[in-house]
Amino acid sequence: MLVVGQIGKPHGIRGEVLVTVRTDEPEARFVAGSAFTTEVPRDRRVSAGPATAPTAGAAYQVPGELTLESLRWHQGKIIAQFEGVHDRNVAEALRGVFLQVDSAGVAPPDDPDEFHDHQLVGLSVVDQDGTELGKVDRIDHAPSSDLIVLKKATGGTALIPFVSAMVLSVDVTGGRIVVDLPEGLLDL
Repeated sequence: MLVVGQIGKPHGIRGEVLVTVRTDEPEARFVAGSAFTTEVPRDRRVSAGPATAPTAGAAYQVPGELTLESLRWHQGKIIAQFEGVHDRNVAEALRGVFLQVDSAGVAPPDDPDEFHDHQLVGLSVVDQDGTELGKVDRIDHAPSSDLIVLKKATGGTALIPFVSAMVLSVDVTGGRIVVDLPEGLLDL
């Protein structure tokens, strides 16, 4: 699955939510009628607690899929209305939920130096001598640069800035990323 957005805080009282876009092609992904698989993050920072559905009176459970009913852009984010979410309390229960699409249906980027996160997860990370340092666990998108979250071969994790000075080559078909890291970076 490929994460294309994350639901933020409610907007107004009618169930609309802000969505932070996490895709290079928002116009293709976010159109009325688009269906997204949902994932509640394990470390959800906001504890929304149970939300009461307007008519059911029972605790609201995040559905496995959400369908986009309507959207509009506001300050670089999407204000979205999802089918069946017409109450601020229900919208609050969706805060932090990831919106995903099936990665099998996503075409690879045209630029050979550009990659989708799912293409990199699981690749071996090696130094210039070919020594395996670990495997890519995930890619974090930070404001200054993307970060490779490395599951180290020796145990634990480390962050590697995804910049050309450190990431020398990416071979998706060969299953490896070659890096040149400053001494001590993996010990942080």
